[in-house]
Amino acid sequence: CLSGLPLSGSTLLSSILHQNPAIHAEGNSAVCQLMWDMYQSCQASSSEQLKANYRHTTEHDLISAIPHLYYRNTLRPVVVDKCRSWTLPANQDLLRRFVTDTPKTIVLTRPIDEIVESFAKLHQRNDKPFNEAMLLREDTEPLMRSLRGVEWAKQINAGEFLFITYDELVNDTDAVLDTIYLFIGADRYDHDLLNIVNETPEDDSVYGLTGMHDIRPIVGSRERL
Repeated sequence: CLSGLPLSGSTLLSSILHQNPAIHAEGNSAVCQLMWDMYQSCQASSSEQLKANYRHTTEHDLISAIPHLYYRNTLRPVVVDKCRSWTLPANQDLLRRFVTDTPKTIVLTRPIDEIVESFAKLHQRNDKPFNEAMLLREDTEPLMRSLRGVEWAKQINAGEFLFITYDELVNDTDAVLDTIYLFIGADRYDHDLLNIVNETPEDDSVYGLTGMHDIRPIVGSRERL
């Protein structure tokens, strides 16, 4: 999985990893939310019917099938599912119960002041008002809830999380990629860092912030987004 803080390089990293024909990495995924919604349904609104009909394994069958159904058209053997919520404890529990007992999550981080500045510039480019206080409001998306998950992951990390800073990603990309391949247990691929293309672009108009997931073709540090 790929998780962490917003505007911390996840689109860039996904685009780089996707160059590898053995790895599928795309935009923000709905897998985590779909698994959570199905779990809640099985535990609450559908619980009575499942129990009455002796459907003791149906919850596991349904939830564990979601990642496979979501990526059923993906032929690449390795999938890096991207979602900021994978660092939250309840969602890590979903991974362990319904996907694998040895989850691996890459977590991207960046100083909060840089993220706030980047969001401000992004709103300005979209001619939209920016409310810093709302962005920093406790336990809200896209930032503070993700930050809570990152902090929790750092506290309990026993090797299932790999933390990478934005500066490390853009300034020492080859070393970061070496670390990632070692972390996921895959063969190293010779990436082209001078011709990076987002082959699975998101429609940022859905988020109301055009350009939020734009990347440059050449990796490197730049003025904050």
